[in-house]
Amino acid sequence: MKICCIGAGYVGGPTMAMIAKQCPDIPVHVVDLNQARIDAWNSDELPIYEPGLDEVVKEARGRNLTFSTDVDKAIAEADMIFIAVNTPTKTFGVGAGRAANLEFIEKCARRIAEVAQGHKIVVEKSTLPVRTAEAVKRILSSANQGATFDVLSNPEFLAEGTAIEDLLNPDRVLIGGESEAAIEALSDVYARWVPKTQILKTNLWSSELSKLTANAFLAQRVSSINAISALCEATEADVDEVARAIGMDSRIGPKFLKASVGFGGSCFQKDILNLVYLCEHFGLREVAAYWEQVVIMNDYQKRRFAEGICRTMFSTVSDKKIAIWGFAFKKDTNDTRESAAIYVCRDLLRERARLAIYDPQVPEDKMRFDLLAAMGDLSGTVSDIDRKLVENNVTVVHSAEAAAEEAHAIAVLTEWDEFKSLDFKKIIETMKAPAFVFDGRNVLNRAMLDEVGFETIGIGKSGIGG
Repeated sequence: MKICCIGAGYVGGPTMAMIAKQCPDIPVHVVDLNQARIDAWNSDELPIYEPGLDEVVKEARGRNLTFSTDVDKAIAEADMIFIAVNTPTKTFGVGAGRAANLEFIEKCARRIAEVAQGHKIVVEKSTLPVRTAEAVKRILSSANQGATFDVLSNPEFLAEGTAIEDLLNPDRVLIGGESEAAIEALSDVYARWVPKTQILKTNLWSSELSKLTANAFLAQRVSSINAISALCEATEADVDEVARAIGMDSRIGPKFLKASVGFGGSCFQKDILNLVYLCEHFGLREVAAYWEQVVIMNDYQKRRFAEGICRTMFSTVSDKKIAIWGFAFKKDTNDTRESAAIYVCRDLLRERARLAIYDPQVPEDKMRFDLLAAMGDLSGTVSDIDRKLVENNVTVVHSAEAAAEEAHAIAVLTEWDEFKSLDFKKIIETMKAPAFVFDGRNVLNRAMLDEVGFETIGIGKSGIGG
């Protein structure tokens, strides 16, 4: 058995590293056309920050884990080929803003069809719309080398920040397919460390749809508690107390009931919009509208937070310095895709605020790239005014304390643990008065902040929506 994976991103890299670690007798070859990304995987500075990932990669790399740009060689040698390329939301044409862009999936399938010989098991690892496997199978059937293929769906259910633990101890491994032999071959790989009772086998279409549905349900819970947070602020209820009360109901449970400035990441919004598009495609308008509301509520929460900052700071943030603590979409990752911080910062910049941004893992060039992209329209066009705002009104610093110096306010947009242990007595002495803290993740000790002298506003507590 030899495995190759096309795509060395947040899914392909960690997943293949774990397979290589747990199956030292199976050669695992990860390929990507991005030379800089492959170079990073072969260095001591991995392209992805994930707790525990360094140790896993170092154990297997050079033994049975290889990273390269030699796609054709990897395809030719492998018995099992994972496809783990990006499937972003389309920004053009039919379905723009909702449908998944399957360009990279199709290119992978065509490349496999051109290069492969003999029999290959092709595994969809990317998050895909239901029935995508049908298109992949049709492309593979055109193989001119006489190769044969089985196509499986094996969606990932990793949470960034805990991906290594999720790979070691998954809730379930889902494998969908039509060939029992192919399903068993992949199941045997995971069974090296995952109990067989947690390996679920379904048909292709159930597997593809399960991934979209799982993310839609999780995002729905976040948007639900965020909707209640607005009501809490209007009625002087406490959203954390409400969440604790309903979370103790065994039918509901406590997970994903943490109110915040909004969800982000590569999956939730993209997958829900994909689900909306699929429902519309099949004429299920009411179902589409139901799921679209989850995204509408998330956008509302981010906009409400930025507007609340402006309103609380005497209805203007123009030329006021605001410290932005956190830019990644969640702690323990350097991923910024759909991060709430991007859109809050964009809205504050358009109010002419001056932002000092600190994140322990996200580099400055990534921050500026994301902010410019958020300023642009669907075609990517950015006005001269917006471009100058990003250039002139954004400073990236290397500590939370530096961001707060001479600032009028602090906005906590990522729940990094280090923010909880800072010396806020010293920090407030360096800030303008009155000094505000807008805790978009409800991670700071509000009583302590109030005692120090901050005017503190949290999500679902008071002030943001009132």
